[in-house]
Amino acid sequence: QVQLVESGGGLVQSGGSLRLSCRYEASEWIWGLSPMGWYRQAPGKPRDLVASITNDGNTNYADSVKGRFTVSRDNAAEALYLQLNNLKPQDTAVYFCNLKPPRAESWGQGTQVTVSS
Repeated sequence: QVQLVESGGGLVQSGGSLRLSCRYEASEWIWGLSPMGWYRQAPGKPRDLVASITNDGNTNYADSVKGRFTVSRDNAAEALYLQLNNLKPQDTAVYFCNLKPPRAESWGQGTQVTVSS
Protein backbone atom coordinates (compact mmCIF):
# COMPACT_ATOMS: atom_id res chain seq x y z
CA GLN A 1 0.00 0.00 0.00
CA VAL A 2 1.33 3.45 -0.93
CA GLN A 3 0.14 6.84 0.18
CA LEU A 4 0.75 9.67 -2.27
CA VAL A 5 0.55 13.28 -1.11
CA GLU A 6 0.91 16.08 -3.63
CA SER A 7 1.49 19.70 -2.64
CA GLY A 8 2.72 23.03 -3.96
CA GLY A 9 -0.13 24.08 -6.21
CA GLY A 10 -1.69 27.51 -6.20
CA LEU A 11 -2.91 30.47 -8.19
CA VAL A 12 -0.35 32.23 -10.37
CA GLN A 13 -0.37 34.67 -13.25
CA SER A 14 0.57 33.66 -16.75
CA GLY A 15 4.35 33.43 -16.99
CA GLY A 16 4.73 32.53 -13.32
CA SER A 17 6.32 29.50 -11.70
CA LEU A 18 5.45 26.82 -9.17
CA ARG A 19 7.22 23.81 -7.70
CA LEU A 20 5.11 20.76 -6.99
CA SER A 21 6.11 18.04 -4.55
CA CYS A 22 4.94 14.48 -4.16
CA ARG A 23 5.72 12.40 -1.11
CA TYR A 24 5.12 8.67 -1.20
CA GLU A 25 5.31 6.38 1.75
CA ALA A 26 5.95 3.06 0.08
CA SER A 27 6.01 -0.23 1.89
CA GLU A 28 7.08 -1.81 -1.40
CA TRP A 29 10.72 -1.34 -2.35
CA ILE A 30 9.78 -1.50 -6.03
CA TRP A 31 8.60 2.12 -5.93
CA GLY A 32 12.13 3.39 -5.63
CA LEU A 33 13.13 1.43 -8.73
CA SER A 34 10.13 2.20 -10.93
CA PRO A 35 9.49 5.02 -13.38
CA MET A 36 7.24 7.69 -11.93
CA GLY A 37 5.19 10.41 -13.53
CA TRP A 38 3.26 13.60 -13.06
CA TYR A 39 -0.23 13.61 -14.52
CA ARG A 40 -2.79 16.38 -14.81
CA GLN A 41 -6.51 16.58 -15.29
CA ALA A 42 -8.43 19.66 -16.37
CA PRO A 43 -12.21 19.87 -15.89
CA GLY A 44 -14.04 17.68 -18.39
CA LYS A 45 -10.83 16.20 -19.78
CA PRO A 46 -9.00 12.91 -19.25
CA ARG A 47 -6.03 12.58 -16.93
CA ASP A 48 -2.86 12.88 -19.02
CA LEU A 49 0.80 12.19 -18.39
CA VAL A 50 2.88 15.37 -18.59
CA ALA A 51 6.30 14.25 -17.33
CA SER A 52 8.02 11.06 -16.29
CA ILE A 53 11.36 10.00 -14.83
CA THR A 54 13.10 6.67 -14.45
CA ASN A 55 14.84 5.62 -11.25
CA ASP A 56 18.19 6.67 -12.75
CA GLY A 57 16.97 10.08 -13.88
CA ASN A 58 15.97 9.76 -17.53
CA THR A 59 13.10 12.10 -18.26
CA ASN A 60 10.34 12.51 -20.83
CA TYR A 61 7.83 15.29 -21.33
CA ALA A 62 4.61 15.90 -23.18
CA ASP A 63 5.12 18.27 -26.10
CA SER A 64 2.86 20.84 -24.46
CA VAL A 65 5.21 21.28 -21.46
CA LYS A 66 8.61 20.52 -22.99
CA GLY A 67 11.10 23.26 -22.18
CA ARG A 68 8.91 24.69 -19.39
CA PHE A 69 8.51 21.84 -16.87
CA THR A 70 11.28 19.86 -15.16
CA VAL A 71 10.72 16.61 -13.28
CA SER A 72 13.13 15.29 -10.65
CA ARG A 73 13.12 12.71 -7.88
CA ASP A 74 14.86 11.92 -4.61
CA ASN A 75 14.57 8.18 -4.02
CA ALA A 76 16.08 8.33 -0.55
CA ALA A 77 13.48 10.90 0.49
CA GLU A 78 10.70 9.08 -1.37
CA ALA A 79 9.86 12.29 -3.19
CA LEU A 80 9.05 13.44 -6.70
CA TYR A 81 9.12 17.04 -7.86
CA LEU A 82 7.85 19.08 -10.79
CA GLN A 83 9.17 22.57 -11.52
CA LEU A 84 6.67 24.53 -13.59
CA ASN A 85 7.99 27.63 -15.37
CA ASN A 86 6.44 30.04 -17.84
CA LEU A 87 2.99 28.83 -16.88
CA LYS A 88 0.09 29.31 -19.27
CA PRO A 89 -3.68 29.35 -18.65
CA GLN A 90 -3.94 25.98 -20.44
CA ASP A 91 -1.76 24.47 -17.69
CA THR A 92 -4.66 24.92 -15.26
CA ALA A 93 -5.49 21.48 -13.87
CA VAL A 94 -5.22 19.20 -10.86
CA TYR A 95 -1.77 17.62 -10.85
CA PHE A 96 -1.15 14.09 -9.58
CA CYS A 97 1.86 11.84 -9.16
CA ASN A 98 1.93 8.06 -9.59
CA LEU A 99 3.94 5.27 -11.09
CA LYS A 100 4.32 5.12 -14.84
CA PRO A 101 2.14 3.38 -15.88
CA PRO A 102 -0.08 4.45 -13.00
CA ARG A 103 -1.37 2.16 -10.30
CA ALA A 104 -5.11 2.78 -10.06
CA GLU A 105 -5.39 2.28 -6.31
CA SER A 106 -2.58 4.72 -5.59
CA TRP A 107 -4.00 8.02 -6.82
CA GLY A 108 -3.82 10.79 -4.23
CA GLN A 109 -5.89 13.95 -3.92
CA GLY A 110 -3.71 15.94 -6.28
CA THR A 111 -2.81 19.60 -6.08
CA GLN A 112 -4.65 22.35 -7.94
CA VAL A 113 -2.72 24.64 -10.28
CA THR A 114 -4.61 27.65 -11.60
CA VAL A 115 -3.02 30.06 -14.07
CA SER A 116 -4.71 33.37 -14.72
CA SER A 117 -4.24 35.27 -17.96
